[in-house]
Amino acid sequence: MLISHSSLLLFAGGAAVLLVIPGPAVTYVVSRSIGHGRAAGLVSVLGIVLGTLGHVVAAALGISAVLASSALAFQFVKYLGAAYLIYLGIKTLRTKDHQLLATVAGEARLARIFGQGFLVNLLNPKTALFFLAFLPQFVDPARGHVTLQILQLGTLFALMG
Repeated sequence: MLISHSSLLLFAGGAAVLLVIPGPAVTYVVSRSIGHGRAAGLVSVLGIVLGTLGHVVAAALGISAVLASSALAFQFVKYLGAAYLIYLGIKTLRTKDHQLLATVAGEARLARIFGQGFLVNLLNPKTALFFLAFLPQFVDPARGHVTLQILQLGTLFALMG
């Protein structure tokens, strides 16, 4: 059964608002693209996409519901993500200038950038908020699952944001 037009418009409008507010994933991709070039930017996007897939799988398996019901668990994930971003920032600030120049010149390991992108989005509170708080509002309890349209749109908006 298809979702009603009013619910679909409400969902798309709300997701669009969340989309235009840049989050840690956008900041990470832009910084890697500027600092390490196009290849690093593309690899970081792939890591972000895999992190989003982690959120989709967690939502599909009901793990998101556990996090949503436990304020402590959600706070833990949120602060873990913030700590990881702070760690990356401090690591960058402590790097010597000649090391930064060597990295910009092409010595950045793409596997490491991919892994960092994955962690940045997996621990991204904005993406977690989308899948934990926003998306469940469009679940039909009578059917016990998210409609395919909402899941597809949600994944698309999360990937773009």
